[in-house]
Amino acid sequence: MKFTRLAIGLALAGLSFGANATNGYFSHGYGMKAKGMAGASTTNTEDAFFGANNPAAAAFVGNRMDLGADVFSPIREASRIGSTGFGSPPLPFTTPPNDASSESESNVFLIPEFGYNRMVNSTLALGVTVYGNGGMNTDYPSFAGNCGPSGNLLCGSGSLGVDLMQLIIAPTAAYKIAPNHSIGISPLLGYQRFKAEGLHAFQHPAVTSNAAAVTNNGYDDSFGYGVRIGYLGKVTPTVTIGAAYASKMNFEEFDDYAGLFAEQGDFDIPENYNIGVSWQATPQFKLVLDYQRINFNDVKSVGNPSANTLTGAAQLGNDNGSGFGWDNVNVWKLGMEYKYSPKVTLRAGYSHGDNPINGNDMGEVMFNILAPAVVEDHITLGFTYARANGDEITAAYMHGFKNDVSGADPFFGGTDTIQMYQNSIGIQYSWKM
Repeated sequence: MKFTRLAIGLALAGLSFGANATNGYFSHGYGMKAKGMAGASTTNTEDAFFGANNPAAAAFVGNRMDLGADVFSPIREASRIGSTGFGSPPLPFTTPPNDASSESESNVFLIPEFGYNRMVNSTLALGVTVYGNGGMNTDYPSFAGNCGPSGNLLCGSGSLGVDLMQLIIAPTAAYKIAPNHSIGISPLLGYQRFKAEGLHAFQHPAVTSNAAAVTNNGYDDSFGYGVRIGYLGKVTPTVTIGAAYASKMNFEEFDDYAGLFAEQGDFDIPENYNIGVSWQATPQFKLVLDYQRINFNDVKSVGNPSANTLTGAAQLGNDNGSGFGWDNVNVWKLGMEYKYSPKVTLRAGYSHGDNPINGNDMGEVMFNILAPAVVEDHITLGFTYARANGDEITAAYMHGFKNDVSGADPFFGGTDTIQMYQNSIGIQYSWKM
């Protein structure tokens, strides 16, 4: 039975990782207990999602398995006003682009996740976490009269959008170096796939180094690797501290989109790290604070200035070709947990992250019509119900508040605006073994 549950969990966790974008294209949290506390999880020892949070926590988790799924709904909208159709470089439009507004039609995604842990002995734990990133998932419809009979916001043909899905498997080993202190390591094994549609205007020879590898080539996939390491320490009976660092995950290039992404189709997951502290203020009430840093700017396809191609410095697909222009971000997460009764635990949280998109930078808002990751603030609620046999049912809700960014469009003329808000609700079942 245990083997069957494990196999089912791994299979479900691999089904779909879509638009899980709340902090850039990272989730606001991994595991429903963390998601109920705005993602604060560096010191969490209550589930098996340590491979995504802090590998050292596995040494204190015990024997358990967690299987959950989130229904995530990001609402994205993009608009342009004052369009002239005479940008840089000049493009041969049949009909100049119109002022327009369009809402992405891909709004609901199912995102499963899975964790398993086994104590080999009192000091050594082995486990695995399966989770996903994503968020560059948009689908803007075409409309008549814009750049021709069936154009889109970026003057391509048909619908406009991209779809990025990333699956990460994190086998984990953790060891107690002292009764209240542990270290851990998680090799990160990644799979991702991507497609783009409606970017025909970017096939212009002045724009791309490879016109055949820009748009409408279906899904391409790649594999990658990295590592996460962590430390956790119970420094007093009521205070726990933790820290984790994840290297950049290096992926193979998307060959079918070598004329779109910098470095001939390269798209890596950026280096990131987090530190946290939790305080068990009373036997019933716990307060948790996390800080997370995500270095988006170090991945050229994400961080290269969008102006690079627009100014003629480098074509799309070259090492210095335009990226999304994302800045590095800092995220603060505050979570609270209250044991209402022996069976019911309640949670709430708030997080604030930097917006990686700067509307003052040339062309950045236009490029990020494809990936309008502009949400900064989230609130969350959650609970766990403990069954008589020790198994648990956990649920979490998140709301990401609407935010927008505007900027001049040097390609099509006028001013572009992108905006997004989000909701998610998820449930998790946990077996203690």
